[in-house]
Amino acid sequence: MGFSEFEIKRYQMILDDFMESKRPPVEIRDELDIAYRIENQSVVIFEIRPEFQNPSSKIEIEVAKTTYVRTKNKWKLFWMRRDLKWHSYEPDLFSDSIEEVLSVIDKDENGCFWG
Repeated sequence: MGFSEFEIKRYQMILDDFMESKRPPVEIRDELDIAYRIENQSVVIFEIRPEFQNPSSKIEIEVAKTTYVRTKNKWKLFWMRRDLKWHSYEPDLFSDSIEEVLSVIDKDENGCFWG
């Protein structure tokens, strides 16, 4: 079951604030930007860059994913490894709120999200 309309609006406000604080300067956003999408009970954060061989085409590189686990009332955090699969982010696997998850992603103490 996906999020309710109320939950989606709440998460969008929180995520919009986070994205605005992390986005690169306006003048380089054609070369590098970040965004998010809400899918069912998950939020995926990704980079947007020009495709290497076709710079007029944009590609999305997924950075982080968090999924709300209703049975635990917790957010589970994942990171994308080189094998292009989502892996549990072990140091901080579960968080109580989306704000906590975004704080972990922002700090990126292990270099898993932003390199």
